[in-house]
Amino acid sequence: MTENKLTERKQKIAVAKKQIKEKVAARKTHGNGNAVTPNKLKLLFTVVGRRKAEYFTDLLQSFEVNMQMVMLAHGTANEKMLNYLGLTDTDKVVIISVIQESKILDALRVLEEKFNTIKGGKGVACTVPLSSVIGTLIYGFLSNNKMVVKEK
Repeated sequence: MTENKLTERKQKIAVAKKQIKEKVAARKTHGNGNAVTPNKLKLLFTVVGRRKAEYFTDLLQSFEVNMQMVMLAHGTANEKMLNYLGLTDTDKVVIISVIQESKILDALRVLEEKFNTIKGGKGVACTVPLSSVIGTLIYGFLSNNKMVVKEK
């Protein structure tokens, strides 16, 4: 290759790199229609009586929860303590829900209100951060993001 062609080629490469950087910067500022939104996900653990399990799973679905798992559980308090507190039912369920971080405060407020107002609806709820999910489509389903598109 001659000196002229080598210089010309380096210039073309520099122009191409500049164009790529500009396109990447434009996507970051404007976004594209297929981008996955950065909704962080958390696991919401809710412990309630078995008779109220269906009610609370339906309630949590109103917060765009697409996946829930219900496990049977049993309370740990002894019979003497239960009688002292006036509780007789130790059959519980643990509802594990995947919920968007932005919806957690609203969900916890509603749960607290229901725990205090519904007869036999006492319960406990807490969240744990979800650090990663394998696959864009799974993340899109769990975060209720309908804009996730499988790349070619």
